[in-house]
Amino acid sequence: MEMSIERRATALANLGNWFKTITPEEFSNLCQVAINQNNWFTKDNIQKAFNAWGEALTEEKIGHWIKGYNWSKNPRKVGLVLAGNIPLVGLHDVLSVIISGHKACVKYSSQDAVLMKAALQTLIDLEPELKSQLAEVDRLNDIEAVIATGSDNTARYFKHYFAKHPHIIRQNRVSVGLLNGEETTTDLQNLGLDIFTYYGLGCRNVAKIYCPKSFDLTQFIAAQDTHENVLSHHKYQNNYDYNKSVYLVNKEPHLDSGFFLMRESSELVSPISVVFYESYASEAELSLKLSAQQDKIQCMVAKDGWYEGSLPFGTAQCPELWDYADGVDTLEFLASL
Repeated sequence: MEMSIERRATALANLGNWFKTITPEEFSNLCQVAINQNNWFTKDNIQKAFNAWGEALTEEKIGHWIKGYNWSKNPRKVGLVLAGNIPLVGLHDVLSVIISGHKACVKYSSQDAVLMKAALQTLIDLEPELKSQLAEVDRLNDIEAVIATGSDNTARYFKHYFAKHPHIIRQNRVSVGLLNGEETTTDLQNLGLDIFTYYGLGCRNVAKIYCPKSFDLTQFIAAQDTHENVLSHHKYQNNYDYNKSVYLVNKEPHLDSGFFLMRESSELVSPISVVFYESYASEAELSLKLSAQQDKIQCMVAKDGWYEGSLPFGTAQCPELWDYADGVDTLEFLASL
């Protein structure tokens, strides 16, 4: 007999509890192995990911997330190609497949296999019947649907390769910060969380800010001092040193904070350690600029979420279960199979 969705939901809530109550020793051991696999990971950032998942996977939030779908009575094998740029970034896709009753055929990212396997093994330990819904695969051969995440180049390949299957194919996106000149120092420090958490490696990291023409950027730079510790990571520092050298050699105008660089650009995707900025004369002009880039923007942050569709500063890296990547409702896709 198929497991009820209520029982699967309880298993996910129990996993959320594990993220909150893992013993310090187990957590430290896990971090050590994960950091050896991916040098961008740090204990602090893994803790942030665990905290975010602990907050997201509560009975109440899971109940709200899964409400209102007509669940497929026909379990399918869903191939998952996971990203690994930040800790546990692929977990949402796997849990979406599991909660919807399908079988997840998971191709882990080599960058984040340790944490993902630990979380999913814990889920099976908590609810052994879920083992039949999880399989680790090297190739997506025998599958009936696909959810894949990759760069713009790999996304083109995925779209071609999986054209005959129902699919969600995600590619590069970044997030933006919207300033209106009414921000306090605390607001700007919170925006810094959206920029520097996970060293700017995630699609929900702010890579660019839009500000009024009269905005004083030195005020923004001064407020970021609380995030200066990113420079203590050798990989981040290498990026900062490299980009600074390039700008100096090419005589490209830029601002240097001492640990990150700012450069005016109409582009969205800035290199690690660089924040792009672009000014606007009116809210109407800002809306035009954003709508021209909307297929590249993952999320927008603004003071108290003043801009329609934006999140408050400091919350970009704590998405709710129903804040879907690229705005595509994963559960609706899975329910339709």
